[in-house]
Amino acid sequence: MRGLRRRTLAGQLLFLQLGIIAVVLVGVGAVSLAQSEATFGRVEGRRVSALAEQVAANPLVRDNLAVPDQRTGLATLALQTVTQSRITAVTIADANERVRVSTDPSLEDQPMPLGDPDVRAGASWSGSLTLDGDRQLVSQVPVLSIVDDHVGEHLGTVMVAEDFPSAWERLRGASSYLLTYLGIALALGVAGSWLLARRIKRQTLGLEPHEITGLAEHREALLYGIAEGVIALDPHDRITLVNDVARRLLDLPQHAAGMSLRDLRVEGRLLDVLTGADAPDAHGDAPRDDVVIRRGRILVMNRMRVTRDGRHLGTVTTLRDRTTLANLERELGSFRSTTQLLRAQTHEFANQLHTISGLIQLGDYDEVVRYVDAVTERRQSLDLLVNSRIRDPAVAALLMAKASLASERRVDLRVSDETSLDRLEAEDSADVATVVGNLVDNAIDAVSSGSPGEWVSVEIRQDAASVEISVSDSGPGVPAEVAQEVFAHGFTTKAATAGERGIGLALTRLVCQRRGGEVRLASTPGGGASFVAHLGIAPVSEAVR
Repeated sequence: MRGLRRRTLAGQLLFLQLGIIAVVLVGVGAVSLAQSEATFGRVEGRRVSALAEQVAANPLVRDNLAVPDQRTGLATLALQTVTQSRITAVTIADANERVRVSTDPSLEDQPMPLGDPDVRAGASWSGSLTLDGDRQLVSQVPVLSIVDDHVGEHLGTVMVAEDFPSAWERLRGASSYLLTYLGIALALGVAGSWLLARRIKRQTLGLEPHEITGLAEHREALLYGIAEGVIALDPHDRITLVNDVARRLLDLPQHAAGMSLRDLRVEGRLLDVLTGADAPDAHGDAPRDDVVIRRGRILVMNRMRVTRDGRHLGTVTTLRDRTTLANLERELGSFRSTTQLLRAQTHEFANQLHTISGLIQLGDYDEVVRYVDAVTERRQSLDLLVNSRIRDPAVAALLMAKASLASERRVDLRVSDETSLDRLEAEDSADVATVVGNLVDNAIDAVSSGSPGEWVSVEIRQDAASVEISVSDSGPGVPAEVAQEVFAHGFTTKAATAGERGIGLALTRLVCQRRGGEVRLASTPGGGASFVAHLGIAPVSEAVR
């Protein structure tokens, strides 16, 4: 057993193949022996029966058996039959089945061995008997008297016997070329086994069974021990490997391995990323991170082609769940947005102070008063408009800050006269602010070209169970080829026009879906883009107010 373990994989295969060949050869030999024995029994059985009938019908035998103890010429007849027919023995017995003449000396004056008790009554029988330790093919035929051309009494029995050939004789007699055929088959089997062992050795890259087992164990430990999802596809887009993390992130069944992506109903953006259909190059060779939205999760996927010796073996894609990170990024983005808004307000106030300072230096005090009154009136009108229609402090403050940012970028931020929003719970207010902030930022980015007359319009309406947010702009709009996939791809409006990728709209969509609503891109007859978001949010109770 220890020696068997030390054999190489090719050696073990060769040894097993040779064993199989030996078993096959033995089986072929056994079948040949059985067929040879059956043929001998069929052919020689007819010949032995014919000889026994011929001897039993001889008048010499009938006349001698009719007289007790008479043996005249029987020995000569028996010996002559053995010599001419090349059989083993001829035995002649009387009516009492006592042998009178036999070419087998051991049977002289002995009871004849009968193959069937009915032989005593004059029946014929053919079969095999073991005489003196030798297995023989025997035919026993009765000798009957003839009286007036009619069969008379039973005078005795003639037995003709022929030895069965040995196994070697039967094998040699099965076919004159049988041994040659077996030798050729053995040579071909050995050569085929050796070639098969070498081929398997090449296909396993020279690895032995324990090394292959070790690699498989290490692979399992690696795949199922990492926090990232891994999914491997063959060239026909069938899943060859998927770990538990990937199965959970992609919501795949337990038996996904071996099934194609289309059988699993994987489609859309996810199918494009896994198959490389969205890759800019012809074969999808360039490794890059793609953002995919799957069942409420933000997944970052990286796809790599696997090749060996110039052959395409498939692809391996890693998946990372960035939903939590995206939420943190959203919170961080709110702080970053606040910083930008404060900077914009500082810049705006600095410009106003510089203007006032210049007017004072020029001594035009009346103009200073008019300028301050105009700035104050514009600010108060915006504050009054926002605060009168949006009674949630967080959302109102966000819009005031976005107005300063838009003013710095020479964009007119408008709040629709139809806007109406009551005070909300803190968590609800944060979600509404997230949606409003993302949509307004995208709209400002889309129209921040420096051209005069650019605008962004915000409308927020609330009913008893939901909030609808509509943000429109005067920008170039969203291309038709992106409009149907912009949310699935996680594009921002800026990404839609510039070809870059982000997750602003993806976060907006997740917030809306979590609230039982949706966000969609509405058509705008006059150009630009219009995003409409619905969130399931109820106003805060009077007690909380």
